[in-house]
Amino acid sequence: NAVIGRYKLSVQSTSSGSSSPASLGTFVLLFNPWSSGDDVFLPNKAECEEYVLEEFGIIFAGNKNHITSFGWNFGQFQGDILNICLSMLDRSLNYRQDPATDVSHRNDPKYLGRVLSAMVNANDDQGVLLGNWSGNYEGGKSPSSWTGSGEILQNWKKSGFRPVRYGQCWVFAAVLTTVLRCLGIPTRTVTNFSSAHDADGNLRVDEFYDASGNHLDRTADSIWNFHVWNESWFSRNDLGPSYSGWQVLDATPQEESGGIYQCGPASRNAIKEGEVDLDYDCPFVFAEVNADCMYWNYDPATGKKTLMFSKSTVIGQFISTKAVGRDDRVDVTNDYKYEEGSKKERDVFKKARKKLGLEDKFDPTAPTPQEIDQKPDISGKFKVDGPLEVGKDLNLILVLANLQSDAKTVRVNMTAWSTVYTRRPVHEIWKDSISVTLSPKEEKQIPIKIPYTEYQQQLTTDKTIQVTALCYVEGGIQVLVQRNITLDNPAIDIQVLGEAKVNEEVDVEVVFTNPTDMEVRDCVLQVEGNGLLRGILEIDIPPLKASEKSSTKFKLIPFETGPKHLLVNFSCDKFADIKTFKMVNV
Repeated sequence: NAVIGRYKLSVQSTSSGSSSPASLGTFVLLFNPWSSGDDVFLPNKAECEEYVLEEFGIIFAGNKNHITSFGWNFGQFQGDILNICLSMLDRSLNYRQDPATDVSHRNDPKYLGRVLSAMVNANDDQGVLLGNWSGNYEGGKSPSSWTGSGEILQNWKKSGFRPVRYGQCWVFAAVLTTVLRCLGIPTRTVTNFSSAHDADGNLRVDEFYDASGNHLDRTADSIWNFHVWNESWFSRNDLGPSYSGWQVLDATPQEESGGIYQCGPASRNAIKEGEVDLDYDCPFVFAEVNADCMYWNYDPATGKKTLMFSKSTVIGQFISTKAVGRDDRVDVTNDYKYEEGSKKERDVFKKARKKLGLEDKFDPTAPTPQEIDQKPDISGKFKVDGPLEVGKDLNLILVLANLQSDAKTVRVNMTAWSTVYTRRPVHEIWKDSISVTLSPKEEKQIPIKIPYTEYQQQLTTDKTIQVTALCYVEGGIQVLVQRNITLDNPAIDIQVLGEAKVNEEVDVEVVFTNPTDMEVRDCVLQVEGNGLLRGILEIDIPPLKASEKSSTKFKLIPFETGPKHLLVNFSCDKFADIKTFKMVNV
């Protein structure tokens, strides 16, 4: 339980009565998850290897209908990273305000986890990364273009500790993973799909749509397609042994905690049991995986809002992390909550509401029981009809079904917007209005086509589109049908030509085929990989005509043995950040 950090070591030698100290140098003391007395002790050796020593990770993204993944180079043992992590501690607000007290707490992983969750974002303290969710990333690198933490941390130091532009949630989480693993705290990234950002702390997320079906940006509440945070493993002597183990930390600046943008550690066990009164930030994390959603129709002219429907099972799905020792996805949803719809899960939700004082307080913004119980006359859903790929037309089917035994006339207002992954609308892509008559119990399929030429200019680097149909039924309640679509980039392929041996050249080939019928320009290939090459290799590739295939060769000289990962990121004017990775046995 000693304080971690850099120590001076000297030896005192005494001869003929006079003593003189001689310096032997310095050493850095870290947390030790292999040692049973340490707060971060992790009994499983394979988990220690993965969560402290492994420099490669996989981050999950996309949306709940379509989970995607990409590799990340944590690089916690690269050149200067340890020094940068230690200097991060000395740049924190706590250290600036009271260095002696701050240093005396550096034996406590929950203290350091909280401090570092603040230091990884630039808010408040000139920390590492500046967040940007606008869809416009001029003046910096787009968040989806990074492939590892090393470049970000080195840039922060090189610039005289000015915030690096730009980060989004997975970048904040990946950098925090690097820093905590570097200091010896077992850490992993975790992705939550349909993640709630409950800004007002009422365990409810409100979304508003106008008469045309446009998603309005009029509340701080939101439901993100996915959100990435961290789990770190340590004991909670402040709460008791049942709350030890995995702790949630989140470096993405969403809401202030204790006056600054930091979040956690929140005990995962406390979240599952609805113990939202325990330190730190449990109500916010509980809402991320459990909030109820309310969808409202809002008239900007009159300010009138009408509840369309509410759902208690939308938020917090397919909570994912990388498997130990394998490149697979593991689902940890059951570690965060009891089964959706079970009595136990609703009991925990009620317990959390009660602890937050929401049960007894009248909430004028909440829907009435009558509003919640109203039943729609029709149901609707969007089905995907064909490939979801950048460069191809987007084909969907709107399926409308009459639930009643009399005919219904339905007016449908449809829109499609490009969004960032937080579902913040960026550009309108398409809109249409139709009228449909449904016979009793009839189901109709309405095909929708959004050509590539219409969405190509509007797409963000997240490649996400939200399609909405707002259905007005004569004499009935409005029905909102929506779907979030994440488009896949075309594939890119890496081949290692020959056997990889230490200190010997080996050729690598990267192949990309332009899938569109237009020329693609400004093609750049970015390559990195620990033990395979130092720094980042950037290669400019000539323009590619329609359907043309490009093959790019380069040489590596590996300098470490064992399984290593090569990460590749390809960008051009039509496609942002096509990523892949390849395991290379050296």
